[in-house]
Amino acid sequence: MAGLQTFNEKGAEILGNISSVIWGPPLLILLVGTGLFLTFRLLFLQFRTLPYALKLVFSKQDKKSEGDITHYQALTTALAATIGTGNIAGVATAVVAGGPGAVFWMWITALVGMATKYAEALLAVKYRTKNEQGLMAGGPMYYLEKGLNNKTGRALGVAFAVFASLAAFGIGNMTQSNTAALSLEDTFNVPPFVTGIIFTVLAGLVIVGGIKVIGKVTAFFVPIMAAFYITGGLILIVMNFDLVGQAFGLIFSEAFSLEAGFGGLLGAAIRYGVARGLFSNEAGLGSAPIAAAAAKTDYPARQALVSMTQVFIDTIVVCTITGLTIVMAGQYDGGMDSSVLTSASFAQFLGDAGMYIVTLGVLFFTFSTILGWSYYGERAIGYLTGEGGVRIYRYVFVVFIFIGSITTVDVVFKFSDVMNGLMAFPNLVGLLALSGVVVAETNRFRKVAQKEKEEKKSGSVSV
Repeated sequence: MAGLQTFNEKGAEILGNISSVIWGPPLLILLVGTGLFLTFRLLFLQFRTLPYALKLVFSKQDKKSEGDITHYQALTTALAATIGTGNIAGVATAVVAGGPGAVFWMWITALVGMATKYAEALLAVKYRTKNEQGLMAGGPMYYLEKGLNNKTGRALGVAFAVFASLAAFGIGNMTQSNTAALSLEDTFNVPPFVTGIIFTVLAGLVIVGGIKVIGKVTAFFVPIMAAFYITGGLILIVMNFDLVGQAFGLIFSEAFSLEAGFGGLLGAAIRYGVARGLFSNEAGLGSAPIAAAAAKTDYPARQALVSMTQVFIDTIVVCTITGLTIVMAGQYDGGMDSSVLTSASFAQFLGDAGMYIVTLGVLFFTFSTILGWSYYGERAIGYLTGEGGVRIYRYVFVVFIFIGSITTVDVVFKFSDVMNGLMAFPNLVGLLALSGVVVAETNRFRKVAQKEKEEKKSGSVSV
């Protein structure tokens, strides 16, 4: 056991060093830079079209449109994967490491990330294909291969698929079930193996059914889990509204202070705000467009607008509630971190009820993340091996849910960080290289949307 512990510690240290290099300034600049580049090329589309995009989420669709799930189900599947521990634990880590100003840079990252998410989803739908079972398959691996249409594109597509299939076991599986198990043990004294069994059985029943079952479950589950956490957070904020102005003032002042904002290499607030913001909403990572590719839609840009709202909901809404509560509570200098700090901050205002809100939020968010990432991983495997490997992958994935709940996963956390960073590189190359396609498809849909507006003579849209 001592030898295994030493191995885990050494492995975690090595992977941590690799992760620090991969997630250093070059990648963060590339991620944010890509979002800024797309924002300008699309003429600030995410700001102009957000109301219309939110309306599209719930709009009726043409039943003749190709795809396997609705706009809404594609969005909730992606939200299921992204609204996770990053919204609770990740925000806390950002505030501890970068101060309250980190929250501001999370907002900035989200605003430019909406353009990135839009481009990812558009390309995923445009270059999607039908697999051997007649279901839609798409994502960065497909638009890298088909869009770039050369050996480099194929190599980048394979690289992305390999990294994504491995990352799914970390960010979307073992780390999630482990976080849930520890949280339930700490709050309700539930043994980790019990949590593991329950998560494994429930998730397994959904995952084995494929995207259509996942889409139906997340369409029902995600609004409930999000509403639960958001409602609890808003009640807390309203009850302590006198502290809100002071908290916002602290967030803005420390975002631009010399020490927090621009000291050091990039500044603690900027570095951790950007890193944790991207970890939470996954803009540029290349994961969410895999779900977007399965959506029923007539134009790639229409689904892209729906997918864009994911970043807004994840970061601007959910992460803001967490960050604001933590800053209002003022315990971020007290030595606590991760979900423990978030729980303590909620409990400071709501007592035990606050602790239960965070614990149940962790439970809901981790379970939904497992469902979303199981689909991302299986689509990556489908690209690499054909549909024959998908069913095997699903069963292996389900087994690792239980393993994650009962083991120490420090190495897995570090490993998933490395794989996530490696996923982002080929995806961002594809987004930059195919930005012209994104603009052309956007302009094509703008004409369609304008015609629809004239026909209905109601509402307004500017794409």
